Parts: sequence; C-alpha cells; structure tokens
Amino acid sequence: MKIATWNVNSLKVRLPQVLQWLTDNPIDVLCLQETKLTDDKFPLAEINAAGYQVVFTGQKTYNGVAILSRHPIEDVVKNNPLFEDEQQRLLTATINGIRIVCAYIPNGQSLESDKYQYKLKWLNGLHDWLQQQQAQHPKLALLGDYNIAPEDRDVHDPAAWEGQVLVSPPERAAFVRMQELGLTDAFRLFEQPERLFSWWDYRQMGFRMNKGLRIDHILLSAPLVPLCSACIIDKVPRKWEQPSDHTPVIATLDL
Repeated sequence: MKIATWNVNSLKVRLPQVLQWLTDNPIDVLCLQETKLTDDKFPLAEINAAGYQVVFTGQKTYNGVAILSRHPIEDVVKNNPLFEDEQQRLLTATINGIRIVCAYIPNGQSLESDKYQYKLKWLNGLHDWLQQQQAQHPKLALLGDYNIAPEDRDVHDPAAWEGQVLVSPPERAAFVRMQELGLTDAFRLFEQPERLFSWWDYRQMGFRMNKGLRIDHILLSAPLVPLCSACIIDKVPRKWEQPSDHTPVIATLDL
C-alpha cells in the first residue's frame, strides 16, 4: 500500500498534473493540501473517473484539504473537534484499517505575527487530536504540509533561515511533541541523499539551485513503522510547467 502527500497550491490549476501523476504513480492514498476550492467547485467527477474515491473540505482562495483513495473511505471527520477553527486544514478518515490524517499546518508568516501564535495553538490542538485518535486507532499516519523543517539538515541554508518561521525552536518542539506520541518520520527510517527537499521557492531559481526545505512529511505510528519499506520524495512534478512549489512524498507500507 502506497500513501502520499502533496501540497498542490490550487487544485484548479494543478488538476491535470495530479491526474497525470496518479496515472504515472497509481498509489492507494493521496492527501492533498491547499486545494483552494469551495466544495461545490471540487472536481469530483474527474477524480472518480481516475479510479479514486475522495473526501474533501475546502474554502475559497485559501487552504482546503482532500483525501483520495482506491479503497473505501470510512469514519470521516472534518477539521479538529478539539480546536475551533474556520480554516479548512484538517481531514481524518479510516482507509484499509489505517487512520489517515491529512493536515495543512499554518505557515505562521513571521515570528512577530499573530499568525505565528495561531500556528502554535493549532499545533497544540493537532497534538491533542492525534493523541485521542491514536488511542482509538493504533495504526495511524499523519500526512501533510507541516510547514516545519524539523532539523537543520532539512534546510538548504540554516544560517540564512535563522529567526524565521518554519525553523523556529517552538515549531520544531511541536514536531518533537508529535513524535513523542509514538510517531516516526517515515523519511528518516531510511538512508537518504543529502540536501533532499520537498519545497522550493518560486523566486530566485529556488528549485534549479536546490534552495529548498523539507516541510512535507509522513509520520507513522509504531505498528506501521516495521511495515514501511520505503519513503521517497518525487521531484518530477516540480519540473513540470506551472508546477506547485511543493512535490509529493510517498511512503510504502507492506500490509
């Protein structure tokens, strides 16, 4: 079973790319972030025609998450019942016996911004939700755009990023708190090449010069860790015309 996460930065713009990628990579579950569509505009027919069931929750212009699956999708929860929030950033469902949590964690804008405080509160709410869900569903995977580079090796130039969002100590501490629930970074289960990232700024030839960050992650609960045989970052879609600034991350689970 292959599960993946991809911040598509507008599904309206990127739908042809998503469909092409699914044709090239017929995975079982794909979590999307930043769909940027109201629910009435979601391309349900196109996704179904590609062989996927889908659940989604969106809003105009910003945010929005979706879970695509080749298997039945059950017990769906939209948003976080433990954290009141109008922004559509979280979707949870059970697929093939695994509790899938699709998250678009806030960016935070800057350390001085109210949005940064919102991010930290949102992460606390997510921690509590994960703790509750894991008690009910031992097999759990958290996939998404975390907007956190956990370590300096996940940043192309740590000195240049010092004092900015995505790398601040409180954000990294929140990532560690999720790991302390018993969740493991699937990517770090394996020996990986250096300077491998999942996001590159559109500006200043960010992708061409590999000025990236690894901020898209798949965390696995303890029962799933021994089943994970691979975790990769697929850079191919970032090379396409009009790409998202993110690229997919894929984990293989030998169920």
